[in-house]
Amino acid sequence: MAKRTQADEAGRPEDERLGIGKSFTYGIQHVLTMYGGIIAPPLIIGGAAGVPPAEIGLLVASCLFIGGLATILQSYGVPFFGSRLPLVQGTSFAGVATMTAIVADGGLPAVFGAVIVSTLLGLLITPVFSRLVKYFPPVVTGTVITVIGLSLMPVAAQWAMGNDTKAADFGSVSDIGLAALTLTIVLMLSKVAVPAISRLSILLSIVVGTVLAALLGKADFSAVGDGAIFAIPTPFAFGAPTFDVAAIVSMFIVVLVTLTETTADILAVGEIVGTRVGKRRIGDGLRADMASSAIAPVFNGFTQSAFAQNVGLVAITGVRSRFVVTAGGVILLVLGMLPVLGRVVATIPYPVLGGAGLVLFGTVAASGIKTLSKVDYDGNMNLVVVAASLGLGMVPIAAPDFYHHFPAWVGTIFHSGISAAALMAVVLNLVFNHLKPGKAGTDPSVFATATRVIDYSDLKAFSQLENGDKIVDGQIVDADGKPVPVRDADGRPVHYRIGSEPDGH
Repeated sequence: MAKRTQADEAGRPEDERLGIGKSFTYGIQHVLTMYGGIIAPPLIIGGAAGVPPAEIGLLVASCLFIGGLATILQSYGVPFFGSRLPLVQGTSFAGVATMTAIVADGGLPAVFGAVIVSTLLGLLITPVFSRLVKYFPPVVTGTVITVIGLSLMPVAAQWAMGNDTKAADFGSVSDIGLAALTLTIVLMLSKVAVPAISRLSILLSIVVGTVLAALLGKADFSAVGDGAIFAIPTPFAFGAPTFDVAAIVSMFIVVLVTLTETTADILAVGEIVGTRVGKRRIGDGLRADMASSAIAPVFNGFTQSAFAQNVGLVAITGVRSRFVVTAGGVILLVLGMLPVLGRVVATIPYPVLGGAGLVLFGTVAASGIKTLSKVDYDGNMNLVVVAASLGLGMVPIAAPDFYHHFPAWVGTIFHSGISAAALMAVVLNLVFNHLKPGKAGTDPSVFATATRVIDYSDLKAFSQLENGDKIVDGQIVDADGKPVPVRDADGRPVHYRIGSEPDGH
C-alpha cells in the first residue's frame, strides 16, 4: 500500500480545522444525535441476559466508552485503520437480534466470544470489500442512501411517540406535540441568517425542547445524582468469553451485513462531504470498524458500525470536518468514564429526539434522491435497479414480520432494509451494467425506455413529438441526439422510416 502524503490530504474538505471550541460544540451535537441509538442495544441485550439494573448501566457505560474509541480511530485514523471521514461509530443494531438469541443459551460470555472471533474473521476479509468500490456507482449509492434515510423513519416516529410501547401514554397527543414543537424549532433556527445558529439548529432545538419538556413535567432529572460519578469499564467484567461454533457462525453473518452497511455509509458521507472515496479509504474504514469491534468485548461492548443518523447531521449542518467527529469521540469516551454525565444526557425526552430525528433522517433520504438524480436512465436498466432495490429495502419497514418464518440467517441479512437494498442494488447493477452476455441491448427492456416511448398509433398526428426532435437517416432522435423508440399499441418495437410504412416488429 502506498504511503499517504501530506499532498494527498491537502485541500480536502474533511480536513478543515475549526478550532477546539467549535469542534467540541459541534461534537456534542453528534453525540446527542446518536446517544439514544448507542444505549439501546446494551439495554436490550442486558435485559435479555437478565442482569440487574446496575450491571445494565455498566453495559451502557462500556458501549459509550468503546464507541468513543472507535469513533476516534475511524475519524482521526492511524496507518491502515480509519477512513479519516466524519463518521461516528457506535454499537450496531444489526446484531441485536442475533446476540439476544445467543445470550439466551450461553449468556453474555458467549456473545462476547462470538463477537471477538467473527469480527477478527471480518478483519481478514476487508481487502475483498475494499475492492468493491467500482460496483457502487451513483445508481447503487443513491439507492442505498435513500433507503438508509427511509429505514430510520420508524425510529424517529417511535421516539416521537415516547419510545416505550408499553407505557400508558405511548403515542399521546402531548408527546407527539412535543416532537412537533421540537421539529418546528429546528426549522425556525435553520432559517436564521446567523451561520453559527443555523448550524447548531439540531443541538439548540434539543436543548430548548428539553427545557420545555421539563416545564411540562416530561423531563425527570431526579436520577442524575444516583450512582457513581467516575468509573472506568473493567475488562471482562462479566467473565471470560466462551466460544460456541454456532454462535460464531451466526455472528459472522451479522459481520457481513455490518461490512455492507459501513461501506454504504463511507460512500454516503464521502458523497455528502464532496471528497474522493476510493478502495483504499474504504479498506481503512472497514479495518477500523472490525478492529474496534474485536476490542469491544474486552471492555464489555458489542459490534461497532457507522451511525447513519450522523451522516444526516453532516448533510444538514454542512459541517464536514472530521475533527468535529473526533471531538465527539472524545466526548463519548468521557461519558463512558463519567456515568453521571451520561445520566444527564439520558434525561432528554424521546419525543424531543424524535422531532429532531425527522429532519435528520429525512435529510439522509433527500441526499440519496439527489444522488439518484445524477443517474442516466436512458437506454439501460438503471430504473429497474433502483425500483427493485428500493422495493426490497422497504419490505422489512412495511412488514417487520415478513421474514418471521424464514431461517434465522435470512432474517439476519434481509431484516435490515439497508443491507437488503445494498445487496440487491449491487447484484442488479452487476448483472445489468457489468455482465453483457449475448447481443448488445439495441432493444432493451421496457424499463430501460420507461422515460420516453412514442406510440406509433399517434405518431402520424405528431402528438408525441417534442421540441428538439428531428429526423436523422430516417429515424427520430431527440434534442440530445439519442434515438427515440417507436412502439405499437402492444408495446412491440416499430422500425419506422420516414416516407414508408413500418417495416416489421
